[in-house]
Amino acid sequence: MVLYKLEDFDPQYRTTFEDKDIKGLGVYTERNDEKIGTVHDALVDENGHFRYLVVDLGFWIFGKKVLLPIGRTRIDYNNDRVYALGLTKEQAEDLPEFNEGLAGDYDYEERVRGVYRKPDYRTTPLETSGSVESPTPVDSREVATTSTTRTTPTYTRDTYRYEHEPELFGLNEQDHQTLKLYQERLIANKHRRKVGEVAVGKHVETETARVSVPVEREHVVIERVTPENAGRTVSSREADFHEGEVARMEIHEEIPEVRKEAFVREEVRVKKVVEQDTVETQDTVRREELDVNAPNLPIEER
Repeated sequence: MVLYKLEDFDPQYRTTFEDKDIKGLGVYTERNDEKIGTVHDALVDENGHFRYLVVDLGFWIFGKKVLLPIGRTRIDYNNDRVYALGLTKEQAEDLPEFNEGLAGDYDYEERVRGVYRKPDYRTTPLETSGSVESPTPVDSREVATTSTTRTTPTYTRDTYRYEHEPELFGLNEQDHQTLKLYQERLIANKHRRKVGEVAVGKHVETETARVSVPVEREHVVIERVTPENAGRTVSSREADFHEGEVARMEIHEEIPEVRKEAFVREEVRVKKVVEQDTVETQDTVRREELDVNAPNLPIEER
């Protein structure tokens, strides 16, 4: 069951209550008029029905807050008070401590409701003669007995309804005159969910690279030419024949040398951006209106 803080459910709730604010009212015992605490907040269900008052016991137990079912209260706006019916100051101290994160948690509410179901916390005596007592959890094996046998209905977290226990959650005309009309409204919440994951890595690819390198090679050219005085007779002194005479010339060529070097080609930056969008949804809501049946009678609404 989902519970909402009063102001979260209806930011204009003070207008509904004729500018009367239930927050800040002192909470007193009905029997001896002893102050228990102060109304810190109120919790309503998804239909706007009041279910609990959050009572701050801080003035005598520092920081502790407890839940008081709305059916166990009587609101007196004339004296700025809320009376806790059937509850003593000592009993309030023993109630489970309220934590906002537990609002609407079934198991936590069962602990709270279980305390208020005890005979010492009841506002009316247990009925007999075949009457039905307030429901107890399905896993409970206890059967309440009096002079006559009473049946004890069972329920689960899926079948429990606040209407099952009017003694805890019922609103009556006398005690709750300003808590009458209810209206449903759409409550829009949102939550984050993971839709996927992007992994950015790297791998190595191999390819064949080609580079052109101009090189030089030397080779020997032998030219035979006929001199201008070819055929001229020379003397024996000029004709100097030497066997084994050799002319030498070195020949060179260039050989390409190729090596590899690494360099930064580009940088990759990975980031994410948030896109804003508006999603519209709709549902049917209910609202209570007054039906006035007074034929031929003067009626004035204020």
